[in-house]
Amino acid sequence: MSHSITTTPDWGYLTTELSCYLQSNVIAVTLAGMQTLEYEYNAQYIARQYQYKLPLGTLQLLELTIYLPFDTASSDINAVRMTAVKSALAWYKASLSQNKDSHSVSYDALVFDIQLVGGGNNVAHDNNEVKTPNVPQRLNHYFGARYFLEDLVVDINESMQQLQVFSWQDWHSIAAAVQTPCELWRFLTYHLEQLKQSAISHMPSFESEEMLVTQFLQSPDLFTSAIEVDNALIKNEAQDEPNSALIAMALAYKNQSKTAQMYHRHMEQAATLWSQLSMQMIESYGEKQKASNEEQLDIPLSRWQQQLLDESLFSRHELVRTLYRYPKQNKELQNTGYVVHQHSYESLGRHYVLIFYGQDSAAKHSKGAIQPNLAKIAQDVATRLPIIELHHVVVLGIDFVTEGTESFMDIDLWIQSVDTMTQRERQLTRKLQQLKQTSAQTPDQSPNKNLETQRQTEKLPQVRLNLSIPAKKDN
Repeated sequence: MSHSITTTPDWGYLTTELSCYLQSNVIAVTLAGMQTLEYEYNAQYIARQYQYKLPLGTLQLLELTIYLPFDTASSDINAVRMTAVKSALAWYKASLSQNKDSHSVSYDALVFDIQLVGGGNNVAHDNNEVKTPNVPQRLNHYFGARYFLEDLVVDINESMQQLQVFSWQDWHSIAAAVQTPCELWRFLTYHLEQLKQSAISHMPSFESEEMLVTQFLQSPDLFTSAIEVDNALIKNEAQDEPNSALIAMALAYKNQSKTAQMYHRHMEQAATLWSQLSMQMIESYGEKQKASNEEQLDIPLSRWQQQLLDESLFSRHELVRTLYRYPKQNKELQNTGYVVHQHSYESLGRHYVLIFYGQDSAAKHSKGAIQPNLAKIAQDVATRLPIIELHHVVVLGIDFVTEGTESFMDIDLWIQSVDTMTQRERQLTRKLQQLKQTSAQTPDQSPNKNLETQRQTEKLPQVRLNLSIPAKKDN
């Protein structure tokens, strides 16, 4: 085990995104057996439990931090680590017995941090020694399948939930690598499968978490969910043919070609940009609401933000790729504006309408003509989509602005939740829409007016986001 000291790197946006999914107050946890460590090694600990309602299930996270004197010997550090992990496993086993009637889909993880305190570093400054403050220094330490097979000897039962154990460094490097809550959940599935495989074969299936997350992100299984949604869209007549980009990327990953590396860089860039965009929109809305002294929404802002963040790497890639196509359109189309219907490739029931405002103020799709009608557009899309699973329609009104050498997007966003409908109800709604068009009724005479007014909508403000990520080529 390495006992080097680590510095804090940039862990990306996922750790911030997770805060949007926090379900309840953080709970302080008392672990049995830790008093021995406090007495024998002058150790202190803090244990907290977090619960996150992620798109695919509940993540219950136990964060355990051990503080040790700076001069603690390596052998003592190993002993402390072993005792602390065993205490956490005992606590987890007891908590399972208390919640044995729970049938919710969940994963449980321990993030274990070791920090050394009380030491000072002497550094030379103008030939004088200057002592730095006595701040905690985080210790590098790692777990792998071999640790649980040979050192801790954990019984991994295929029929039971398991507490997946990570060092602080590994957990945050995994979060930086997978980037989205959806991929984090799928990695935990993959990680647990590898641990069980190790237990069955009595051979460690991976030496390090870094190796395992790289292996996970290079697997064609990364696109399994997107392919399922793609097939369902075709079956529901919401899409005519398979997504060619999805096919190309899945094949590249399957064949482990060099193109796959390029595709992954594109998905990483798209995930970052989409995260920035989502965070800024919600933040801007919160500031506007506070400044205007408006009443708080019945639905928390985090619930709206989740609709934007509940997208996988591939789904974010497709949304951002649609945005990047605008500068490549001909001038005539930019002047008149245009509309793109985009699907979520993570959830069959979430759909996007991207309206690129026309630069000509008299155009049909100009900002002045479209912006006041975003709610009506969302309602119309919701009633026309023949998908029983439909739960949200997200409308983006996009205005590209150039100032000097920089380009910006001003975005109007309308998020609309959709009441559950049966297939029969949706078919009748579509027929009513067709009758409406045939009889040339005005929008105010819509036969679905009552249905539209029952649906919950919220308008979010404009967001100015600098397009700082280099544009990529279409593939």
